[in-house]
Amino acid sequence: MKTTHIILGLLLLWLVPAQAAVIELKPGDTIQTAIDQASAGDTLKLHSGIYQEHEIIIRKPLVILGLNHPTIDGMDQGNVFIVAAENVHFNGIRIINTGKSNMDDSAGIKFFDSKNCSVVNCHLDDTFFGLHFSNSANLVIRNNILKSTAEREFQTGNGIHLWKCKDSFIEGNEVSGHRDGIYLEFVTNTENNNNLIVENKRYGLHFMFSHDNSYYKNTFRNNGAGVAVMYTRNVLMKENIFEDNWGASSYGILLKDIADSEVIGNIFRKNTIGIYMEGSSRTVFKNNAFTQNGWALKLMASCDDNTFEANNFIGNTFDISTNGSVVLNTLTQNYWDKYEGYDLDKDRIGDIPFRPISLFSVIVEKIPAAVILWRSFLVSLLDRMEKVIPSITPENMIDLSPKMTPHDIRTANT
Repeated sequence: MKTTHIILGLLLLWLVPAQAAVIELKPGDTIQTAIDQASAGDTLKLHSGIYQEHEIIIRKPLVILGLNHPTIDGMDQGNVFIVAAENVHFNGIRIINTGKSNMDDSAGIKFFDSKNCSVVNCHLDDTFFGLHFSNSANLVIRNNILKSTAEREFQTGNGIHLWKCKDSFIEGNEVSGHRDGIYLEFVTNTENNNNLIVENKRYGLHFMFSHDNSYYKNTFRNNGAGVAVMYTRNVLMKENIFEDNWGASSYGILLKDIADSEVIGNIFRKNTIGIYMEGSSRTVFKNNAFTQNGWALKLMASCDDNTFEANNFIGNTFDISTNGSVVLNTLTQNYWDKYEGYDLDKDRIGDIPFRPISLFSVIVEKIPAAVILWRSFLVSLLDRMEKVIPSITPENMIDLSPKMTPHDIRTANT
């Protein structure tokens, strides 16, 4: 997103008429009545305390400003706020106890057909969906805390949910306990950065059919199945941390049918699978660190024309696994802690190529139960034989210029 667009969007975001009034509310006052009586551009200032109200409808430009995070309790009934207007801004309020409905997608704040709106410095506790946006643009979602205490996935919705939205910022939020931390579908030109997404029931980040977006400096930790990026092109994923995503079908990140994207400077640490990818093409993976994963990378045979350059593979059970005999991707100048070659000319590049796919990883891919033999003498013997006389592992899955020392990979979130 161009810098000029960003500046223009922020100017439009806070543009309110000079004659706007400030309406003060205290517990016992009715928020809906104050909204109905307010003029476009007015500010409703809510003093601290508890307001019990739900299905509060906003159809005009307004600012909802909280002092010391006043609590709006939806009393387990439907949505708390419903917005269908431009230039509506929420700042410093706390929302609790929405209804629990998948039919209605009950939410703390639900936006329809809205532009130039923001939710900043708000707390949403035990809402079904937290913030729900449909067919909206020029949104700012910043420095909010969204927590759900639901025990099962079906008992909660997504923390931050965008459908058919564009030109937005999702920054500095903390989301935990929801179905998906951040869910984006048909979303374009949106930046997601510096969010902490932990312990959500399904995905930390789940997005589909969402082109031309960027994700950087986020932390996705201990989510049910990690992060899923699907049916998308032109995505930048940079300097994120994917860690502690463990489970039979869990991974740091799933890349399915993506193309023309970049995965740069990320850390994949202590995941069952660092990256699982299928049907993906023309994507560059550079300066990423794969450490202490079960599988650093599961690269299915349906992937082609991807480049893996200057990455570190350290302490993984398997560095790379695949389900095919022909792999049409490029490996170059990666560091592999399992490399046993030499560097006679002292150029810090190994003099003999490295084959990162072991025979045992191929066997486990075809017979998962064989993993029980890991660390046995038989496995070591098989892999040694395959290195001497390669016969089963993909012949063209080879790094011709393996690095002798790890790359210096630094991420702002480490």
